[in-house]
Amino acid sequence: MRVLVAIKRVPITGGRIVLTEDSRAIDTRHLGFTMSPHEECGVEEAVRIIEAGGGDSVVITLGPPEALEQLRDAMALGIDRAIHLQTDGLEWDAEATASTLLDAIRAEEAASGRFDIIFFGNESADSGGFQVGARVAHALGRPCVTGLKRVVIEGSSVRCEQEVEGGRDVYIVPLPAVLTVKEGLNLPRYPSVPGKMRARNKPVAVTTPARPAPRLELVSLSVPAGQGRRAESLGSGAAAAPAVVELLRKAGVL
Repeated sequence: MRVLVAIKRVPITGGRIVLTEDSRAIDTRHLGFTMSPHEECGVEEAVRIIEAGGGDSVVITLGPPEALEQLRDAMALGIDRAIHLQTDGLEWDAEATASTLLDAIRAEEAASGRFDIIFFGNESADSGGFQVGARVAHALGRPCVTGLKRVVIEGSSVRCEQEVEGGRDVYIVPLPAVLTVKEGLNLPRYPSVPGKMRARNKPVAVTTPARPAPRLELVSLSVPAGQGRRAESLGSGAAAAPAVVELLRKAGVL
């Protein structure tokens, strides 16, 4: 069994997102970074599959030199080796990302054999495009099932389960296949100290792909409006007591 997992370096979820002055990029000066959470579950699933049946596992990312940290994290969890498609750090659109990953996957398969499963996150935690996995699957001519919360290998097929209202949809597709998975597929393990030490010596193949000419135009980014908070002064000292009592009465406390 050969399994590939595509991951992305993204700002830590829950962090405060600030845009650059031109609203065309995220200001990352004060942000921490991590592996996209859906993809972390893809890494865990790949490790489990190889632990159960043997084989070869590979992690791949398209990102800046700093994305090596996320590749090492994946290898600390048990992935065998990594492919780093190194960029200058600027965001690539989904079409360019899929095209570049496709070229790397084809080159890897020509050299070492076909991947039985290619895992993608259902969508990245930053741009949330929902496109890259489906684009790669279409170009490879392989079945693609998205939004998965359970994956089970059944001989030469894979059983895929999606959560839907009131139950689950089940798809059984032949291998090789491309699967996009969601957080909750499994409970990812924490990297152990020995795992981190081993990850330092695992191979990372680094290439610098040329960025395809963009066919999509980024106009601007915007941060969704939060719920907001409102504060109201009820006065000060003893004079505020009646207003406090009235507020408590309206809240049903009194």
